[in-house]
This record gives sequence, structure tokens and C-alpha cells, in this order.
Amino acid sequence: LTQMNLDYIYDQNLPTWGGSWGLRGDLSDESYGESKYFEGTLVVNDVTDFGTALSPSNNYGKIRIINMFINDVNAGTIAQATKNRLNSQAYFFRAWRYFDLVRLYGGVPLVIKPLQAVGVEARNLAFLPRNSTSETYKQIVSDLDSAILFLPSKWTGGDWGRITKGAAAALKGRALLYAASPQFNPTDDAAKWQASYTANKQAYDLSVAGGHGLHASFDQLWFQEVNNPEAVFLTGFNTSTGDQTRKNNGYDNSTRPSYTGTGGGSNQPSWELVKAFPMKDGKKAGESTKYTYSDQLFYKNRDPRFDKTIAYNGATWPMNGNTAYKVWTYFVNNKTVEAKASNTGFYTRKAINPTVGVSDVQFSGTDWIEIRFAEVMLNLAESACGINNLEEAYTQLKAIRKRAGIEAGTDGLYGLKDNMTRAEMFDAILYERQIEFAFEGKRFWDLRRWKLIEKTLNGKRRTGVTINLKTTGVPADFATNRDNVSLDVAYTNYFTIVTKQLDTKYAINWKPEYYFFAIPQSAIDNNPKLIQNNLWGGGFDPLK
Repeated sequence: LTQMNLDYIYDQNLPTWGGSWGLRGDLSDESYGESKYFEGTLVVNDVTDFGTALSPSNNYGKIRIINMFINDVNAGTIAQATKNRLNSQAYFFRAWRYFDLVRLYGGVPLVIKPLQAVGVEARNLAFLPRNSTSETYKQIVSDLDSAILFLPSKWTGGDWGRITKGAAAALKGRALLYAASPQFNPTDDAAKWQASYTANKQAYDLSVAGGHGLHASFDQLWFQEVNNPEAVFLTGFNTSTGDQTRKNNGYDNSTRPSYTGTGGGSNQPSWELVKAFPMKDGKKAGESTKYTYSDQLFYKNRDPRFDKTIAYNGATWPMNGNTAYKVWTYFVNNKTVEAKASNTGFYTRKAINPTVGVSDVQFSGTDWIEIRFAEVMLNLAESACGINNLEEAYTQLKAIRKRAGIEAGTDGLYGLKDNMTRAEMFDAILYERQIEFAFEGKRFWDLRRWKLIEKTLNGKRRTGVTINLKTTGVPADFATNRDNVSLDVAYTNYFTIVTKQLDTKYAINWKPEYYFFAIPQSAIDNNPKLIQNNLWGGGFDPLK
């Protein structure tokens, strides 16, 4: 019975595909889409993750269920060692919930035991003030330290995929990396970077001890489930069609082109993301002296992760069991050759299972990996840079790039600049995260915690491309023979590329107060002790 209740906590709290907010490519330079965030029109009640009603499905409803579980386990007669192992998993998810809240709002009321639910006195005792941001982070670390203490390094058999020591340490490392980032650490406090480094080094060591490491393949890592070395913290999905056991992920079906089956063609990469990938030698496009870049031949000689992330006009994209399938997104006489055109000219192919057919894709069972070992490495690199240990940062970046297939170069730096400054290294790490974690729900949060959204996007409009077939000089049989035509020949002689604006209604206008969202007024109306954030008219300082 206890295990069943714990499994319910897992089911309530495990992240869906893309994390707590989903992929949200529309909130970065990865993709596009209208939103109040980028229009600059957010109002107080718009970000409702705080919870404004009695519900078991909002953050505080979930925290209550976790607190009840811990309370009841402690009151029971199960052996103490078993209690510790059960509770440690619940501690992890309580930390997960509070981390979700603190990165949105700053400090929030800390509830770590079930509150009474009935009567005026109980109601008044439930009017809790906000704890400071530092107190909230302290509680997150405390819960995760308890989890690390009692969780196993690895689960086996049917328990594979449960929270491990490495997963708890990795979440602690991620949380303290946020706490050290400019959003929470505008004065660049060295103590916060040291705490982040210590936590992320522990996460790295415990993950390795638990059998984790980089998967041999950047693209195939999504399709190995049990004992996947890269999967540190994951949500399991399955291929069942039955009502009782069905838990399909939905991502694959919604992301692949609609004309390939029942797909939706969502998560389309922007032209900005396409151009962001480095060349095969690891140098940025336009900076490499070995590989020339041109917009006309944008796909040539790119970082191998490019072809494993971006599906473009003429790309070979194994799909539906067809290893030779090519995707075409060009226009003829202003009419798309697709049944429904890609708005950006591109598709995302990351984690799209090439062996799953049209009839089965709606039941995709590909697991979501919330924390990959690659993130553990890059979190360590960033926190090491924070304490000026640039050698450690180089070590992790080079390993990531080596797995990607980037050329080592004569200096063995995989395209990285030698003797970087601390500021240059921070930039290099964020750039690596942009490429490595494209369409994994990380980019928005990275830009936000580094307070770089204005610098990166404000005043701009994201773009896509329209690839047109020329009206003259094209072989008459091109449409029927295109799969056999050299792609370089086709792009050089037969196609023109025209950029187009994706943001048509407004230029991006992210505002400084969005780095800490407003507590919904409806939540404040429920609890008179809640104080609004200072950039939203209140007196609460989320930096304390």
C-alpha cells in the first residue's frame, strides 16, 4: 500500500516531455510563437504555477500529498531502513516542486508538514508568509541531501528508472547552479559559485559511481531505455494501447511532419537555431578557417549534431522504417510540395524514433530524459568556471564535443578557443548548451537565469526560410528524380532561399520584471500574509 502511494507521487510529479513548462521553443530563439512573455504584456495573474485554488494537481496540492506520505510513513511500523528509502524518494519530489516554484517567483511559503484542512483556526494557521529565496534553496538542498543519503546508486529490474543518489545529486547541482547564476546572484558572490561547484562535483561523482556516462551516440541515446547510461533523471513512457497501462509520450507524434502519418509538425526550428550550429571543426559558422559557411549551403560541414537535430529540405531522414527517406520542404510557383508546409522551412528530428511506423507513432514510448549525464557535465563545467577552475570546464566541454563527433584539431581542443577568460568560458558553455540541448526545454531557462533574454532577443523578430524551386534551368524530371540528385547541385543550381519573419505581430519585448514573475493576485487574496515581488508593486525582495 505504501509503495502504491509512492507510485502515485511519481505519477503526479514526474515531468512531461520538455520539463515543467514543456519544450517552449516559442520562449527562446529555438522556434517561434506568440506569447505575452515576448509581447511584453504579462499581468499579475498570468503565471499561475503558484496555485490559486484547492487542487491536488497544482504545486501546493502535490506538496501536500508528499507531506502526507512522509508523515504517514513515519507513523507506520515499516522497518526504519525501508522508511528511509521510501521517504527519500518523496523528499526528492518535494525538492523538485519547490525548485519549480523558486525559479519562477523567488522565495515561497515552505510547507513541510500537512496542514489541517478544516475550521477557522486551521485556516488562519495556513496563512503562511513567504520564506526568503535563500531559505527556499536551503530547504531544497536539505531534502535532496536526505535523498542522497538513503537512495541506492542504482535500481535494478522493475525498479529501474526510480530516483537514485545520482539523480538527487544532479537536481541539487542544477538548483545551486541556478542560485549562483546572475538571476539570483547579480553580485557574482563567490560563495554561491563554490556551493554550486561542490554540489555538481558530487553529482558527477555519484552519477559515475551509479554507472552513468555519455551514451555512445548523440541521437540514439533516446532509444535505449533500461540501463541507458545517459538517463540520470527520466520519465518513463510506454507503447501500450490499453486503458489501464497506457502512458504514451505524445512528442514524437506531434513533432514529425503531418504528412508522414498523424504527426503535427510542431517544434519547428528557427533560422536562428539552424545558423547557430558550429562547423565540423567546432568553430562557429563564419569563424572557421577550414570550412566555409554560406546560407545557400547551410547544411554543409556542420557539427554532426546538426543533422541529428535539424531536418531540412532534401535531408535524408529515416522514418517509418524507411532508412532512405528524404524530406522535402521547397515551394514550386509559391505552392508547397508538402501536404502542409513547415512554417520555418525546417523540422526537429531529435528523439523521433525512425523505426516506429505511422500506425504506431501515436503510442510512442520514448522516455523523456529530464537530466542527461551531458547536463551533469555541463553543470559541472559552468560551476567550475564560476570558481575560476577553467581546466575542469575545458575537460567537460571537450568530452561533450568529442562524443558529438566534432574534429579534435591539432590542438585537441575540438574547436574551443585556447586560454579563454572566465567570461569567454561562460559564453562557450552556454553556447554548448544551446546546441547540445536544442529542443529539450533548456534554452529559455538558461537565457532567463543568465538574464540574457533582452540582449539575445529584444527588438528582434525570429525568422524562417522559404526555399523556392527556380522557374528556369531546372531539369524537367526533378520532381520525380530529386532523391537521386546531388544536394549540393540542387541547392547551388535549382533552389533560392528567402528569409521570412516568423514574429509578425510584434518585435520581442521581454521585460526585466519577468525574471521573477508576480505572485498571482488571486493567491494573495487567499492569503493576506503573502507579499508581492518588488518589481510588481510589492515589498518582497526575491534576491534575499
